[in-house]
Amino acid sequence: RPPTPPPPGAPTARILFLTDLHWDRQYVPGSAAACPDPLCCRGTLREGPGVAGFWGTYSKCDLPLHTIDSLLAQLPNTTSHTGNSSSNGTGGFAAAYWTGDIPAHNVWQQSRGDQLRALRTVTALLRARLGGLRVFPAVGNHEATPVNAFPPPYVRGNRSAAWLYDAMAEAWQDWLPPAALRTLRVGGFYTAQVWPGLRLVSLNMNFCSQANFWLLINATDPAGQLQWLMGVLADAERDGEKVHIIGHIPPAHCLRSWSWNYYRIVNRFEGTIAAQFFGHTHLDEFELFYDEETLSRPVSIAFIAPSVTTYINLNPGYRVYEVAGSYPGSSHAVLDHETFILNLTEANAAPPGTPPRWQRLYSARQAYGLPTAFPADWDRLVRRMQDEEQLFQLFWFHLHKGHPPREPCGGPCKAALLCALRSGRASDPALCRPLRPALPFPRVQELWHQRRLC
Repeated sequence: RPPTPPPPGAPTARILFLTDLHWDRQYVPGSAAACPDPLCCRGTLREGPGVAGFWGTYSKCDLPLHTIDSLLAQLPNTTSHTGNSSSNGTGGFAAAYWTGDIPAHNVWQQSRGDQLRALRTVTALLRARLGGLRVFPAVGNHEATPVNAFPPPYVRGNRSAAWLYDAMAEAWQDWLPPAALRTLRVGGFYTAQVWPGLRLVSLNMNFCSQANFWLLINATDPAGQLQWLMGVLADAERDGEKVHIIGHIPPAHCLRSWSWNYYRIVNRFEGTIAAQFFGHTHLDEFELFYDEETLSRPVSIAFIAPSVTTYINLNPGYRVYEVAGSYPGSSHAVLDHETFILNLTEANAAPPGTPPRWQRLYSARQAYGLPTAFPADWDRLVRRMQDEEQLFQLFWFHLHKGHPPREPCGGPCKAALLCALRSGRASDPALCRPLRPALPFPRVQELWHQRRLC
């Protein structure tokens, strides 16, 4: 039974979604915005153009803490803990989902102490600014050092990830129940109830990452996480609960065996999984899931929210999801989402001391003319973008948070992007065929694979 819109007057809930904050404690306004290192806007001051702005910079730079603080400070300060909040744009949030990547991109000089300092500093900032709002975090790939190195739970001693998971359990103990903290300490994943009728699953997507070399030992289900997920979903199905899944790395960016097994799980529990939420790419996109029998009926969608950080050449941004609230028979599905940005050109040009103005970039249903925000609507949007160039260019503008690259997205770029939006599992370009690509299909396959590697 596909989801249906809530009846008139049914409650809805707003969920704050934050991902890829990437706090750089060495960010220096006035420093060089261009440099030979992988991360700039750090170090000594310089004169003239091409310097780091106070609030952030269009370059390969991360964010100072005061920009992250300004985001949190301007949020509505009222909260609803039952999934019954109004979604009129001024009310509070029922929950917050936070999908990781806390430290900056200076991966060549990070220590465990640096990572723990970033974890504790940003967690304390969220707790101070969000008050009693419950936050459900997920583990990003930048939380570890070396970056992407997440050994499976059977690795013990100093090489294990216990130093990180134990610190997370300690930092997040006010947000998560004891049972969730136990599995968090073991493998960085957990489940918890958001409100009655809605369960959250936070996955550690580093156990599917193409960059996690520990998975050379076992890439299928190295932490037993997929088996655990099956059990959680089966229990939710039995108990009549709906499930939101959050994680950092989107499923189609995962290793092929893990990704295809996850796709099968989503197919099996399409009536239980109400929504999926990810980050990692820093862009505003999504991945569709189709029934495995015909690859024609959309069964789910993985929303990929834009990053808070500017890395690379982006405005800072965050996402708010409107979902069906808590009432008998609720689908708890996503009804709409809004993306908010900080226009850096405007913010950095303002007089010193002027509070930055975070503004709504767009509402999904309004911008794209969607009757609802269910998987079938996003499938139709992709098909429409194939033929409606103006609609595709609007999506391209939103994809980059209102600051797109100077080079336009022409035929090959468009074909690869539309293919990626339809492909919820790795190395599976078969879904591109119905879209009549404007270039030979093998070339689309090549571009699709290159994009996934990036």
